Amino acid sequence: MIAIIDYDAGNIKSVEKAVQALGEVPVVTRDREEILRADKVILPGVGAFGDAMKKIRSYGLEEVIQETVNRKVPFLGICLGLQLLFERSEESVGERGLGILKGEILRIPDGKNIKVPHIGWNSLKFPKEGKLFKGVAEGSYVYFVHSFYLKAAEEEIVKATTEYSTLIHASVEKDNIFACQFHPEKSSEAGLRILKNFIELSREEI
Repeated sequence: MIAIIDYDAGNIKSVEKAVQALGEVPVVTRDREEILRADKVILPGVGAFGDAMKKIRSYGLEEVIQETVNRKVPFLGICLGLQLLFERSEESVGERGLGILKGEILRIPDGKNIKVPHIGWNSLKFPKEGKLFKGVAEGSYVYFVHSFYLKAAEEEIVKATTEYSTLIHASVEKDNIFACQFHPEKSSEAGLRILKNFIELSREEI
């Protein structure tokens, strides 16, 4: 069973539909026991870092997320869901993130012909082989909607990057934790392949 964590963030419905398109029957939930029973867990989201962390804590989800990760259940963060896995964000100074991974979320720098938020398609580079990108060609285009970007502290976990005013760490993998700044559920065939790769992961692979 695939659990999609519901903490009143945007984008949950589109993730649910993409998972269904791959032949799965996901459960959208904030119930602790349902999340802990799941074979895979997805943390989607569009919105503000600070507001999202307040909701996660108000629903008692921080402890469930930590327990899920500690149990080595494959866990995927998408967009804001990626950002929340890290320690802090310039968007909400003083608000602590989940801190599961080391790094910070920074505002995309202003630049010539650069619009923030970044909305649109960008191509990916793969500095290191990632399990999510099996069968996905380097240079594939995926869909982004964000004003803030990840700068991971551990370079070795960065599996995909893109350029938009600066170098953006677009996807990370560490043990059973996977995350994408872009929206695989809105990224056509490449995005569905990325979601399929996550869904088909076995515990032996991680």
